Formats: sequence, C-alpha cells, structure tokens
Amino acid sequence: MTEITVSKLLEFGSDSLKLKVLAGENFLDRKINETAMNRPGLALTGFFTYFANQRLQIFGLAELTYIKNLNSKDRQYRLEEVFKKNIPGIVLTRKRKAIPEILELAATYNVPVLSTSMVTMDFVNACTVMLDDLTAPAKRIQGTALEIMGIGVLLRGDPGIGKSETALALIERGYSLVSDDVTEIRRTSRGKLICWANDLTRYHMEIRGLGIIHVPSLFGVSSIRRKTELDLVIDLKMPSGEEDRTGVLQETIDIVGVNVPLITLPVRSGRDMANIVEVAALNQKLKELGHDAAKELDDKIITRLSGVQRER
Repeated sequence: MTEITVSKLLEFGSDSLKLKVLAGENFLDRKINETAMNRPGLALTGFFTYFANQRLQIFGLAELTYIKNLNSKDRQYRLEEVFKKNIPGIVLTRKRKAIPEILELAATYNVPVLSTSMVTMDFVNACTVMLDDLTAPAKRIQGTALEIMGIGVLLRGDPGIGKSETALALIERGYSLVSDDVTEIRRTSRGKLICWANDLTRYHMEIRGLGIIHVPSLFGVSSIRRKTELDLVIDLKMPSGEEDRTGVLQETIDIVGVNVPLITLPVRSGRDMANIVEVAALNQKLKELGHDAAKELDDKIITRLSGVQRER
C-alpha cells in the first residue's frame, strides 16, 4: 500500500471532504496505515480490545455528546487513553467545535485534529474512497498527458520526438494540459487510472529552443487540468514501415494492472501530429460509446465476401 499521511489527505481532500485543521498543524506528517475509518465509541467507554488505532478516529454527534456528558475527570481520562494509542488523527464531523480537552491532548500527544461540515456517514464513505484511491498502486511515466474532449491522452516517445510541441498545438486548439514530460499515474478503487503532474512541474512545459513556459499564464485557466482519467496511450515513433493501416486489432498496454488502449503514430516531416492525435482521441470516444469504425468496415467486408461465396 502506498504510504499516506494526514497532510496528503488534506492536499487532495480539503475541498471535496470540506476539511480544515483545528489543531496540530505541525503534526500533519503522521501516517494513516489503514484506509477504513474508526468511530471510537467503545474505546471512550474504556473497552480497547481490537481498537483500530491505525485509522483516523471519527468523532460524530454521538461520540461528542457522550464525552460532554461525562464529568471533567472521566472526560480527561477517557480521551487521554484514546490519544495514548498513537492514533494518526481525529476528525470532528458536522462542523462541531473541539472541546478544550481534545485540543490540549492533541498538543500533548502531537495528534492533528481536523473538522468537516459533512454528516458523519457521508464523510466516512467519501474519505474511505479517497484513501483507497490515494493508497492504490502508482507509477511515474515519462510522457505528456492532456484532456481532449473528456478523453485523457498520454503522449509517449523518445526525447525530441515532438511530444511537447504536439501538446502545445492541442492546447492552442482549446484542449487542456495535465502534465508535461513526467506524468504520475495511480489506479483507483474503481479500476480506473488517474493522471496528474508532480508539484514541481505542474502547469509548466518545456519547449525546445524556447525554454520553460507557464501554460495558464499564456492560455488561461481553461488550458489546464489538475488531473484526468487515462483513456488512451499514444506512442510517437519514427516510421518503421510496419504501422497498422486498419486499426482493427486494438493494442493495449498494462499500466499498474489496467489495460489501456495503445496507438502507435509514425512521426514524419510536415505531418500534422496535433490533428492526428485529436482524431485518435475522438475516435476513442466513439469506441467507448460503442461505435468502432474499423470493426464495422471489417464486418461489412466479411459479410460481402460471404455473400459472394454463397452466390458461387
């Protein structure tokens, strides 16, 4: 399982999970070793057998109401026993305020305390899915990722083959850059692949002879995407004379256990690669909708030949 910290959860889920930090900003590097959530109701009564201390501890309305109804001494003791278990963090749901004992113990035991406005069960479900996604198998691939009419495309090829130049031409046509040169890829719990750029190079491109450019500054915020699902891989290669002419046989490539359609495009002088990549992405979209032009033509030819043979 890919290592995940509280800070990583905040980076990816602060908006969708409506998370904010109440205490322990300096302790966000604590590791979350299990993707499931834990509601420490039994632990607050003193029963710690099978206590899931590797999980985020969720304090909903029931837990907070129970704690508030205890006398000061018991409340301090019960909460401290939970904090002593080296938990990764606490999340208060329904925008509940942290009682003073929780804030004091968070500082004592270096535990971050977060808050969300979401209902407890909604947060538990959404956060579990996000943690499953963040801890899924991941890989770093040399290539440029774009989103073309909702289709995530990864351009690969040898250095200098024209990946960035092709991507730049597509951005000028109104499509969006996800990453240039280095692309991070992760498999989600739904079996899909998500592409994004690393923090250092996000939204930048390197154009040979020109240097580094900042894409949104030149083309606007609509020219970028933080991430996209990967639907198609396109390899740009020098002509070999063995290129596929019909597209009937669909090649695939395995990326962290997911087979992704693969197309190899020969690069020739004067060939409009941006236009061809655009058509390839649109054709892939049609295939996902059940319309495969190559297969349909192949079926027509086979039907016609079968009819001719029967007439004979």
